[in-house]
Amino acid sequence: MATITVKDGTRIYYKDWGAGQPIVFSHGWPLSGDDWDAQMLFFGQHGYRVIAHDRRGHGRSSQTWDGNEMDTYSDDLAALFEALDVNNAILVGHSTGGGEVARYLGRHGTNRVAKAVLMGAVPPLMLKTEKNPGGLPVTVFDSIRAGVASDRSQFYKDITLPFYGYNRPGAKISEGVREHWWLQGMLGGIKAHYDCIKAFSETDFTEDLKKIDIPVLVMHGDDDQIVPIGAAGLMSAKILKKATLKVYPGFPHGMATTNPDQINADLLAFVTGTAMGASS
Repeated sequence: MATITVKDGTRIYYKDWGAGQPIVFSHGWPLSGDDWDAQMLFFGQHGYRVIAHDRRGHGRSSQTWDGNEMDTYSDDLAALFEALDVNNAILVGHSTGGGEVARYLGRHGTNRVAKAVLMGAVPPLMLKTEKNPGGLPVTVFDSIRAGVASDRSQFYKDITLPFYGYNRPGAKISEGVREHWWLQGMLGGIKAHYDCIKAFSETDFTEDLKKIDIPVLVMHGDDDQIVPIGAAGLMSAKILKKATLKVYPGFPHGMATTNPDQINADLLAFVTGTAMGASS
């Protein structure tokens, strides 16, 4: 397996396929780089170098006890950029991965990155606070912690329903997609997954977003039941200097999997600088 070893000895697994301008994908919790299958294949076939890593404690990377927070996640990503000599990249982050992208750009700068994408992403802040009244109450995240701690396997099976909008009337459910999500989740370590809940819900990315000086595409489904759009995509688009907001009516959190044709087309349009099609 292809891995790098970062400064605390953690091994970070990665996939690095193809040639051309690099597109680097950062996955959501509690998944792995495999969650980007539909995008990796598409962009690899379109002449791009596609890279995806498994976050520490997730997938095939080391099952870590420590370092399961955004600063270390972003430092791991920076180490990957350096090890693979990645430059002029398109950096794409989904959900928790969107937080990782924002923190990387805020902490390490934009020298290696040409454009970025935040897809169903957690910034600027998921947790409801006095300054962030549109966020979700801490009880929501406490229930996620309880689910992970008590019966992680069943909890992961259950969460696939709202994740992909499969709990909506008339939804076409893919049991294969659900099983793939569960498999990715169960490959990771419970301690890292438990800690990551705090990382994705309580990290405030506002100052990171303010620092970002490159074009950013903000993609969010308006039926996202995991990261509701109001306190996430809509707010990030207002804070970023060079944001393009793309709202997808009726799309779920996992829209890169449920609606890959539209998502891939819009990503390609953003990468190439051409006009994006209308939302469906």
